[in-house]
Amino acid sequence: MSTRIETLNPETTTGEAKELFNAVQNKLGFIPNLIKVFGNSPATLKSYLSLGELTASGNFSNKFREQLALAIAEENECNYCLSAHTAIGKMNGLTEAETEQNRQGVSNDAKTQAGLEFAKLVTKNRGNVTSEQLSAVKEAGYNDSDVLEIVLNVVSNTLTNYVNHIAETEIDFPKVEAGKFTVNI
Repeated sequence: MSTRIETLNPETTTGEAKELFNAVQNKLGFIPNLIKVFGNSPATLKSYLSLGELTASGNFSNKFREQLALAIAEENECNYCLSAHTAIGKMNGLTEAETEQNRQGVSNDAKTQAGLEFAKLVTKNRGNVTSEQLSAVKEAGYNDSDVLEIVLNVVSNTLTNYVNHIAETEIDFPKVEAGKFTVNI
C-alpha cells in the first residue's frame, strides 16, 4: 500500500528530518509510519513532537491523555490513531473494554466520562460548545486550566487525525477501525 504523502525511509533521510527521526527512534525504539510521513515537513514534525511534550507536561496522566486520544480519534474516524492509541492505551493500563468505552466517550468514572464527552463535543463542533456544555465539564471537576488542556489535546490529536486522513498513512499497529466495537456498553 502506498500513501498519498510519501512515507520517508529513515535509512535514506537526511538533514533535520533525520535528526528528528533519530530522536524518535531513541525515545520509542522505532519510528512509526506517521512520523515518517510528518518527516516531509520538519516544521510540522517538530510541531507534533512539541505538542506531545506540552500535553505530557500538563495536568493529565498518560492514561487520561490516551483516553482523550481514543475519543478524539473515534470522533474524527482516524483508524491509524485508533490503532496506535489502542496499543499505547494498553501500555498505560487500559483494558479492551475501557478502550472501546472511551472511544465512545464513556467511562465508569464520572469525571473521566465528562472529560471525554467534552473532548468529543469540542472535536465534533469545532470548538463551538454551549455554556451548558462548558458548565457540565466544570461541574464534573475540571477547572479552566483543565478545559484548556482538553482543547490542547483535541488540537494535538486532530493534527495527527487529519494528516493520517490526507496521507492515508499505512497502519503499523494492530488494526482498529472506527465504528467497529466488540464490547457492548
